[in-house]
Amino acid sequence: MRCHAGGRASAVATTLRGPSLYAIANRPFWVVEVGVYNTTDVEFVANLKRLTATGTQGADVEEWSADSDVYVPAITAKNTHTADATVQTGEAGRAMLGAAKGAGNIWTFGKNGLYVPPGTGNGMGILCPTGVGQLFDFYWIWDE
Repeated sequence: MRCHAGGRASAVATTLRGPSLYAIANRPFWVVEVGVYNTTDVEFVANLKRLTATGTQGADVEEWSADSDVYVPAITAKNTHTADATVQTGEAGRAMLGAAKGAGNIWTFGKNGLYVPPGTGNGMGILCPTGVGQLFDFYWIWDE
């Protein structure tokens, strides 16, 4: 099933905290597309990284299915973290977002998407790897 979630980050992202998307114990998922858009007039860097432990997750972001009005997505989207997640080395994407409201970036992951294995700590996060992070709008599209 193709699923979506999105919102506005409720806290400034850091190198270990930001909006995230997590697998569950018995279900992997495949990230198809991720978008991030500046809500301020200050440039910042955003990156997309694999997470291997959740830290303390923040508020839920409502997930929905594009393929069915009755299917409830199993993968969980979170707005931010209140304690650091564990982050793998390497990046799935990095972008400098310009100093203008609406400046943004979209990462796409081809035919099969970016695989995230099952496991309650396995996920993806939108983080700010360098400099001062900013509040931003974001969205996730994934298959499960």
